[in-house]
Amino acid sequence: MQKNNKIRKCLFPAAGYGTRFLPATKAIPKEMLPVLTKPLLQYGVEEALGAGLTTMAIVTGRGKRAIEDHFDVSYELEHQIKGTSKEHYMTGIRDVISKCTFSYTRQIEMKGLGHAILSGETLIGDEPFAVVLADDLCDNEDGESVLSQMIEVYEKYKCSVVAVEEIPLKDSNKYGVIAGNEEEDGIFRVNNMVEKPDPQDAPSNLAIIGRYILTPDIFDILGETKPGKGGEIQITDALLIQAKQGNVIAYKFKGKRFDCGSVDGFVEATNYFYKK
Repeated sequence: MQKNNKIRKCLFPAAGYGTRFLPATKAIPKEMLPVLTKPLLQYGVEEALGAGLTTMAIVTGRGKRAIEDHFDVSYELEHQIKGTSKEHYMTGIRDVISKCTFSYTRQIEMKGLGHAILSGETLIGDEPFAVVLADDLCDNEDGESVLSQMIEVYEKYKCSVVAVEEIPLKDSNKYGVIAGNEEEDGIFRVNNMVEKPDPQDAPSNLAIIGRYILTPDIFDILGETKPGKGGEIQITDALLIQAKQGNVIAYKFKGKRFDCGSVDGFVEATNYFYKK
């Protein structure tokens, strides 16, 4: 049991190059690409804030200054639009800035998601925390956000939680895939995880998406984790060590997820939120 079991912090790995969106991402961080009028990362921060998390820890890289500028006050812009019909456009981001604390660190080398999360240890410390990948834009029209649902699961099981969804098996080589025993409806005690398996090697059709609750021992495990698939330090490999001890729950979340790391998913998300 950790000393502090309450989830207060959310880590956002945001150091990737976004090569699938070149040339748009040559000078703009992919996390700042807008779905309608709001950057992807802001959707993620709002989801975390809505789940009661107020400390946002962001792992950035070179050329990502726009992220820090976005979550800061722009005095010149505020002055220009004050008292005009455009002032209301700033309400949402002002609200986020006033309610959250933001801290940043840089991932110096791109060595995979596991390494990005390890880079955030200095911002998180010795407490459980959430991880949101802004590429995965989630929405639940009927109620709680995916992160809120996961925090409820964490509070019951007090171990790491990964969000999973059913995928066509032919797509298994794009995801970490889990196997486990169903403890309750949609809740699995994980006993195996494979990073990007070929369809014939996938242990199930339940794929991990970009939402995690992690216990702080994950940092020590990541520090010992050797590079895996693609020569990168994979969070899946570290989670597998926790899973072998019975300390990972997979949660089949309620809601829609859009893979905004792909052009198709980005367009689908834009159309969905436009219709909303």
